[in-house]
Amino acid sequence: MFVNKGLLTILFFCFNLVVSQNVTEVLSLPAAAIELTHQKVTYDPSYFSIAYPNGDVPDDKGVCTDVIIRAYRKLGVDLQKEVHEDMKANFGLYPKIWGLRTTDKNIDHRRVPNLMTYFKRKGAAKPIADTPSSYLPGDIVCWNLGGSTTHIGIVVNKKSRDGKRNLIVHNIGAGQVLEDCLFKFKIIGHYQFKVQ
Repeated sequence: MFVNKGLLTILFFCFNLVVSQNVTEVLSLPAAAIELTHQKVTYDPSYFSIAYPNGDVPDDKGVCTDVIIRAYRKLGVDLQKEVHEDMKANFGLYPKIWGLRTTDKNIDHRRVPNLMTYFKRKGAAKPIADTPSSYLPGDIVCWNLGGSTTHIGIVVNKKSRDGKRNLIVHNIGAGQVLEDCLFKFKIIGHYQFKVQ
């Protein structure tokens, strides 16, 4: 069998070059969410005027939706811009809970019902189930806390103490935390919005 020594030398060199290069790990949504739990954040539902696009409230403040927004931003997705553009083009399809007559790029993406509408419009809706195994790392879950109060969090790849449920990263008042709360409230939305 004939072996081209020159070709083998080139292949060996290329292989070593590829192996020796630093590879930047691409974050997954669960990893991005877990990273957020290391950031000290005070729950603050105040209205903020923020930059556009890629605007954010002060990094030491936030609510449940800011967990979602910040986690996706770590993956290169600007939900402020995405939701604003979709609402601007399809305003009539979004909830009118707040009596708005037009979009508001400072707050629209920070409202759970708007995120639910956006995720559903993007084909990300999954069935609501009562089995823990239906909720996979990277899924987004929305709850009703009673009355018209809604909440949102990210399912991550860490398990509850009994090993039966994936934990949630959310902010319900104590900052961006990791908690076993999947079935603590009534689930009203379940999504898997993948980065394209």
